[in-house]
Amino acid sequence: MALFVAATPRYRGRILARLGLGLKGKVAGLVPGKRRIWVHALSVGEVSSVVSLVRGLRNNYPDAQIFLSTSTRSGAQYRSEVLADVVDLFFDFPFDHFWVVRHFVKTLQPNLYVQVETDFWPNLLTTLKVVGVPAILVNGRISAASFRRFQRFAFFFAPLFDCFQVLSMQTAADVEKMVALGIVPVKVCALGNLKIDAALPSYKSQGRQVKAPLPLPIGKSIIVVGSTHPGEEKILSSCFVMLRQEFPGLFLVIAPRNIERSPEIVDLYEGLGFAVVCRSARGAVWEDHDLLIVDTMGELVDFYQGADMVFVGGSLVTFGGHNPLEPAAFGKPVLFGPHMEDFADIVSEMLHEDAARQVKNVDELCLALQNFLVDKASREKAGKRARGFVEDRQGVTARHLKVIAKILRIIEV
Repeated sequence: MALFVAATPRYRGRILARLGLGLKGKVAGLVPGKRRIWVHALSVGEVSSVVSLVRGLRNNYPDAQIFLSTSTRSGAQYRSEVLADVVDLFFDFPFDHFWVVRHFVKTLQPNLYVQVETDFWPNLLTTLKVVGVPAILVNGRISAASFRRFQRFAFFFAPLFDCFQVLSMQTAADVEKMVALGIVPVKVCALGNLKIDAALPSYKSQGRQVKAPLPLPIGKSIIVVGSTHPGEEKILSSCFVMLRQEFPGLFLVIAPRNIERSPEIVDLYEGLGFAVVCRSARGAVWEDHDLLIVDTMGELVDFYQGADMVFVGGSLVTFGGHNPLEPAAFGKPVLFGPHMEDFADIVSEMLHEDAARQVKNVDELCLALQNFLVDKASREKAGKRARGFVEDRQGVTARHLKVIAKILRIIEV
């Protein structure tokens, strides 16, 4: 079967690469004698969670050579899109055969191996341990199902996890599970979820102010809907028609993901009797209108900052949602629909801590917005919980970098 796959053109390139063919030539082009850090992320999800850490490594160790391997084709494509400017060498993860991983380790000569979340392979981890290359697990997590499997086959998994010098887990509960598997407590720590840190906006300190105050109407309740997708504005329209009738002091802001769709949204809402204005309209007085369409780029976060409450688009239709941490960072009540697959981990934690509200459909959204409009105290509490969620999770990358720095200092003494 392996020979058949290797002989198939569509697979041949990656098969040979995962066997190490051509790796020596790639490494030969690098400057020798520099510190080398090998980061492995299984696929797109793991790459996205480690972006901030890899960039932090580049900033902290500008002379180091950073390697990033992935196991899937989609992961390989994504890593090149988001980290091409900071990574020195991309390659496909080796097959976990003793001779193959030995070739990779001997050729790469890493000073540190960083494993992201999952994709544990015994031959590689054992080889790294034998040759004295420290390994660290970052963003580790153990689901209930995985924990049962690890317990059942503890004779296999416990020595595998013990190959890591440090196991950085997302939560204290994950740490407890590792200790229950027999890992010595000194090796395990809870540093938080890198994926959340990676998704935080670049202005996460919130010291940033908008360049010029947005001319949002004073004394009105402002609902901002960010990054909507085709069909979503139509779904939302029934809710907004009802809310406008009940709350005449309401001002709506819709920011489509694709600003080229702005004219069709204007037509939709003008047909429903809304007084619509576009952000790009010069000299327009927004107070004379009740709906603003953001048809400009790069201003959504500024509108989030001026909102009273926010609905995250791409979530009432099947587009996977958008980043809920952006409005949360400004202390705004955050709502989103059922389709937040692209931010599943973040959403799960936000909902668990009551830092956001997920609605099943537009009727539930309308009721939630109505309650917030009526009860200002409830709205303010929701915003504080959202802001607190973000503040509690800042610094995850910095904590990981601190642990990595300690390991590097030890091995270089």
